[in-house]
This record gives sequence, C-alpha cells and structure tokens, in this order.
Amino acid sequence: MSDQPLNVLFLCTGNSARSIIAEAIMNREGRRRFHAYSAGSHPRGEVNPATIGLLRALRYDTDAFRSKSWDEFERPGAPKLDFVFTVCDDAAAEACPVWPGQPTTAHWGMPDPAAVQGSPTEIALAFADTYRMMSHRISLFMNLPLASLDRLSLKRRLDEIGRSREAAAEA
Repeated sequence: MSDQPLNVLFLCTGNSARSIIAEAIMNREGRRRFHAYSAGSHPRGEVNPATIGLLRALRYDTDAFRSKSWDEFERPGAPKLDFVFTVCDDAAAEACPVWPGQPTTAHWGMPDPAAVQGSPTEIALAFADTYRMMSHRISLFMNLPLASLDRLSLKRRLDEIGRSREAAAEA
C-alpha cells in the first residue's frame, strides 16, 4: 500500500446530502489515509441546508462543500480514484462513467434524508440518522486490512458493509 492517501468518491444523484455527509466524515476520520470527494449524476447545485446545519453542529468546516457533477472526476487532471461508493439507489442504477484507474466500487445505499417531510425536528433526526449510518459504514471500511485483501475479497467486504444491518436500519 502506498504512503499516499487513497482517494474515495461518494456518489449520489443530487450531491446535496448523503454523499456530502460521507465526504465530510471520511475526510475527518480518515485524514492522512484517505481523501474523500463527493459528486452527483444530476447535482442540485447547492448543498441541502439541513446537511450544512448538521455538519456545522458537529464542528465541521462547511465552506468547501459544494454540489458538483461526477463529470469533474472524468476530466484530465482529476484525482485517480481508488474507491467509488454509490450512496443512493438512483445513482447505483445509472450508467456510471468509466473511472480512470479502475477503482473498486460498491453500493452503500441508504434513505435520502432530504426526502423526509415533517417537522424541523423530524427532518433533523433523519439527517442525524444518515450521519450515524454513514459514520458506521466508513468506520467499518477504514478498519479493513486493505493491504492484505486481494481485489475480489475487498469487493466482497465492501458489498457486505453496504448491506450492514446496523448501517442501514431503514434502507
């Protein structure tokens, strides 16, 4: 395994909630080992205000987060991706680009907190639950013995994380 951080891309259709939350967690918890990005197939153009509110409450610097297209990661000069995780079922069902470097991919679908209707408290709880589920999955991923797993074993373990009951209680 290289001394360089591994690049991880989290994909969702709108890139306004789940993928942004995953990017934030991975960059905080995996610093020096991982560098995370997020993108969407049809980005909304802005990060959901509830996402920003949650991350600020958890003391994340939110200034750099933006809703962006996955096209940015196909362009010359884009970071070589080591892992690509889809975090919503819509993005998983779409034809994804062919990523340079042939990253290992997995689907970690979970409910969209931005789709929750209800009181501000119910919406905040949906976002907090998404954070909890994503944090659990990322923790499982970061604790894998990456250097000792062959590609097929790694793919199987990543798929298992995506099906984790604890991490996807409502998925």
